[in-house]
Amino acid sequence: MLACNCSVVGDDESKEAIVIDPGDEVERVQEILKRNNLKVKYIVATHAHIDHVGGLKKLQESTGAPVLMHADDLPLYENLAAQAAWLGVEPPGMVQVDRFLREGDGLRWGSLALEVLHTPGHSPGSLSLHVTGDKPTLFAGDTLFQGSVGRWDLWGGSEEQLLRSIHEKLLPLPDDTPVFPGHGPSTTIGRERETNPFLRGL
Repeated sequence: MLACNCSVVGDDESKEAIVIDPGDEVERVQEILKRNNLKVKYIVATHAHIDHVGGLKKLQESTGAPVLMHADDLPLYENLAAQAAWLGVEPPGMVQVDRFLREGDGLRWGSLALEVLHTPGHSPGSLSLHVTGDKPTLFAGDTLFQGSVGRWDLWGGSEEQLLRSIHEKLLPLPDDTPVFPGHGPSTTIGRERETNPFLRGL
């Protein structure tokens, strides 16, 4: 219903993969994994809104991979039933979070690696995931969108924190860094620096 972007990032040689924000339609994710012969090493939630974590339990059960998120969003995740009621949908199953990520943590799968950026503002524990190496890429969750930024009017949100996160953590990245947000089309850091109306003056 909320059209969250779920990303599967696989390593061609090792066939290890991470899955970012499996909100729903886990069968589609499983089909992609099977088609590409990928084994999930980590399941990462950029934050704990229901549209990003609704499929955690199903995917964890089918892959055995650990579930990772930031500890500051655990209260949000623990209130998944309230989020579902607010949207008028059935609450999804919940899973134990296996590891809490912090600013500067690193994850490696096959030859690929990422750095964890804590980018609060949309939620207290919002994360952006910066894949490093030959083809740097940013998975921005709901912090930065093409032409917009994440909303800050939900529980734990803060406009000041959100804009500070973008200014201090995301805009220092090279302009040609591809950005895959949690909703909508992809963009680049440079495009958003030049055209995003929310970033003027940052």
